[in-house]
Amino acid sequence: MRPFRLLLIFALFGVSYAVHAQNQTYKEPKFHTEWSKPSLYPDRIVLNFGQNPSSEVNVTWRTNTEIKTAYAEIALATAAPRFWKNGKTIQAKTELLDARKVEDAEVMAHYHSAEFIGLLPDTTYAYRVGDGERWSEWFQFRTASDQPDQKFSFLYVGDAQNYILELWSRLIREGFRTAPDARFFVHAGDLINRAHREQEWHEWFTAGGFIHSMIPSFPTPGNHEYRAKNKGEAEAKQRSLSVQWRPQFTLPLNGPKGLEETVYYMDYQDVRVISLDSNRDHEIQAKWLEKILASNPKKWTIITYHHPFFSASSGRDNEELRNLWKPIFDKYRVDLALQGHDHAYARGRVAPGENVLDGVNVKDLTGTVYVVSVSGGKMYNLGEEEEWSDKGGQRDRVAENTQLFQVITVEGNRLKFESYTAIGELYDAFELVKGENDLNQFIELRVNAVPEKNNSNTIPYRD
Repeated sequence: MRPFRLLLIFALFGVSYAVHAQNQTYKEPKFHTEWSKPSLYPDRIVLNFGQNPSSEVNVTWRTNTEIKTAYAEIALATAAPRFWKNGKTIQAKTELLDARKVEDAEVMAHYHSAEFIGLLPDTTYAYRVGDGERWSEWFQFRTASDQPDQKFSFLYVGDAQNYILELWSRLIREGFRTAPDARFFVHAGDLINRAHREQEWHEWFTAGGFIHSMIPSFPTPGNHEYRAKNKGEAEAKQRSLSVQWRPQFTLPLNGPKGLEETVYYMDYQDVRVISLDSNRDHEIQAKWLEKILASNPKKWTIITYHHPFFSASSGRDNEELRNLWKPIFDKYRVDLALQGHDHAYARGRVAPGENVLDGVNVKDLTGTVYVVSVSGGKMYNLGEEEEWSDKGGQRDRVAENTQLFQVITVEGNRLKFESYTAIGELYDAFELVKGENDLNQFIELRVNAVPEKNNSNTIPYRD
């Protein structure tokens, strides 16, 4: 068969497929309730760092309530298959989650957690979890270096929230493929859609799979992690944090009293990474934030929270939060703010602040860089640029109708930010260079990225 005839056949098939695809109605998969129930075997295995990631790593997992005693085994990883001979066994703490009367949860499970402490810096460890008979596979992780300027990368994503197993899975897996050496994963809220819903949490853990078990998660709660647990709370217009949140993550307990494991921080080499809960108790957090920033010994400060100071979408302004927290960000020169909530992408920055020294050339210098991103399958339209400029910000790069993940690399005085689409295209990039007096030089790198994506040049989100 001649080449031009082959091309004609392929072209015809392509046209036929395109027409067929446009006429399809999307059908969501259905999951039986048995799918997400706990069993005798460990599942939902997830790592979290402690406050000091060079020596502290925590693991959490789930079983049914028949497993009353559980263990974690850890060893220095080597190329020899019997590395485990030099390991040790730690009895886990076991916590009962009885959510049988919580709408959407309706489950009873045991959550087990173990804290690995006294670890060596910049070292690969292997671990497994189980009850002495039923064990997980061996997983590996690496601790932070004790050399502050050593290069490392981490991943950041906005709202997974909707179509989690269907569509977020490809995004997080592409992120892992792009940055397989990433040291941790920042999740900027709305990990799921309905706070207590067992199926959605099971989708989140299934979508991430072994990634959750090898790359520690650094999650902050979004508004969808809060929901009434029962009719009484609903009638009183009260919302509770997801009943699964605290049992299933083992996070640093260094936040304000009553906000543990939603407001916290860790010091990863020369970066202080902070989680704030933008859903509640804003003034309490403001006082705590001022305290930990005033005593911050680290070169870089990165804060994640859910509701943006500068919105990507129209009608979603968070003025009260911005007026309360942004002056603290400005005062202590927070370098990077990682946000979610708006189901679009926007990246911009603010001026270095009023406390810039006299005689300093502020050209190409920047204050905090703010990013809003979305990783799941639910999309909103972009707002106008005035959403930023009228509030003292400058918007530099946007996207709509696009799933994205971000890779952030820190090495000494340089921080590089890269945003990628779900198929691995470089979508946005910039670099910060730390100079004298903690002022950051801003280097725009988006010239290397693909053209802007918006509703006019992507597959329509709504028919």
